[in-house]
Amino acid sequence: MTPTTIAAAPTRSTDFRAIGLIGAAHFVSHVYMLVLPPLFPYVRAEFNVSYLELGSVIAVFNIISAVLQTPAGFLVDRTSARTVLIGGLLIGSAALAAAGLVSGFLAFGVMFALLGLANTVYHPADYALLSNRISGPRLSQAFSIHIFAGFIGTALTPAAMIMLASSLGWRGAFLATAILGFVVALALMAFGGPLAGREAARAKAATGGTAPGAGDWRVLMTWPVMLNLLFFVLISGVSVGVQNYSIVALQALWGTPISFGTTALTAYLLCSAFAVLAGGWITTRTHRHDLVATTGLALSGFTLLPVAFFDLGAALLLFFMGLSGFFNGALQPSRDMIVRQVTPPGAFGRVFGFVTTGFNIGGIIAPPAFGYMMDSGSPRAIFIGSALLSLAAIPTVMATVANRPRKAA
Repeated sequence: MTPTTIAAAPTRSTDFRAIGLIGAAHFVSHVYMLVLPPLFPYVRAEFNVSYLELGSVIAVFNIISAVLQTPAGFLVDRTSARTVLIGGLLIGSAALAAAGLVSGFLAFGVMFALLGLANTVYHPADYALLSNRISGPRLSQAFSIHIFAGFIGTALTPAAMIMLASSLGWRGAFLATAILGFVVALALMAFGGPLAGREAARAKAATGGTAPGAGDWRVLMTWPVMLNLLFFVLISGVSVGVQNYSIVALQALWGTPISFGTTALTAYLLCSAFAVLAGGWITTRTHRHDLVATTGLALSGFTLLPVAFFDLGAALLLFFMGLSGFFNGALQPSRDMIVRQVTPPGAFGRVFGFVTTGFNIGGIIAPPAFGYMMDSGSPRAIFIGSALLSLAAIPTVMATVANRPRKAA
């Protein structure tokens, strides 16, 4: 697939302004997904609720995101992705601020449901804007910076929320974090001129009127798109296993202190984040995005296995966790380029919105499965299961490339 073009070619400065604004929005989305878990003890004590009830709030967030993200993608393709993105930032920030002010747990849960609604816009709007507004030579770099911003948000949020809560209380932490979304929304309004315009009109101009209609569902039912959905479900399961359960699994397996288990997870997350930039550099120098993705999946999976079977000691544990995170991060820009290759112009919002619901589906299915492994006394299965999910994603990449349209290839 050739990059979508527009009448006025973007300049380098315009491209990087757009990439920066979209990356900032993606950073906010990852921060907002993780604001609650670090503050579980504070919120639990405030409302006198159980961890099950707190987990239900996160489940509702994910369910709403999973159900409504594809419709949000259709809205993006039909209207202006920039406007939809600004709306999501404003709704999410308002919901988070309100969650920090309400006096009852039911109202608190409703605010997180609203935060889940706001979360539906980020992937379809971000990827539609990147695919439609960034010039071809810088597109893979744009994808890598976009993913990097999200990964950094994931890595920084837990510590940042605990620091804010220590000085401002959990309510103050929510209010302070809500300001972040408002600031990025205002920046998009003030400096997002290059991102303005209706996506459908741009797609028709770029394809001579042959782009899919804004209400066309058929593109979602093609094999390459369905395979990408499965791919996202599987890699979401890897993230759930490592991010949510590796600390307790290391403690149960090898007696690793919680503090050092947290350090090992931080090494995984930070190596993932910075490897995304390396992955972006690689994607600018090859069209074999499938080869990059499958190599990254294989190496990321295999480097988790020593953690499962050997008491590695501090240095080697950090090495293998960091190495697995590095390979996981390096494949991410190629992942997005593969999705873009099988997406016709004018359908970026709905396709990316649809396939990235795999993150939410994995976020619903994987936690109980990994939790059962821990409850049944099988902490080794956390790392083995995560490795197997990474390896299981390889055939989905290979089949996607085999089934993609000739024109896209």
